[in-house]
Amino acid sequence: MDMIKIGGFLKELRKAQGLTQEQLGEKLGVSGQAVSKWECGLACPDLGLIIPLTRILHVTADELL
Repeated sequence: MDMIKIGGFLKELRKAQGLTQEQLGEKLGVSGQAVSKWECGLACPDLGLIIPLTRILHVTADELL
């Protein structure tokens, strides 16, 4: 899966939880702009954020990656 597909999946999951980019960023300790970059495929979340992301977005690490 390339970064753009992962970004689109992150966006779908975030919206399904009713979160804005800013809200997700706050929960993870990053900016809303960082979340936007992930969703646009311009960057990926740090590996240290994978587990918190799975908890917030209610998916497994396998599903996320």
